[in-house]
Amino acid sequence: MTVARGGPAVEAAGRGATRIADRVVAKIASQAAREALDDERGTPPHASVTVHEETARVTVSVELGYPVDIAERCRAVRRRIAERVGALAGMAVPEVVVTVERLHSRHLRHGGTERVR
Repeated sequence: MTVARGGPAVEAAGRGATRIADRVVAKIASQAAREALDDERGTPPHASVTVHEETARVTVSVELGYPVDIAERCRAVRRRIAERVGALAGMAVPEVVVTVERLHSRHLRHGGTERVR
């Protein structure tokens, strides 16, 4: 409880509300996916979210190096997004859909412009 200057005590809920924009939660999710894929190169992850009250449903697109355990990498992305969105935005994340858009060769890290002979 907080005492207003010269007035009665005001409960926290009575002072206002905090709303976090969907695009902010999407940015947190994208960064979390990037953190989970710290050794990957390629297109940065892109996330979109749907926020309802204190719950965020996340869809993220990623690019992975090949060869890779796709299922394990996707689990790591889901786990990291749920942790970071929960910690930074205070939202529950019951669903994270990970779409693997592309696999790229780890041997061609320079944009794929070189030819292999």
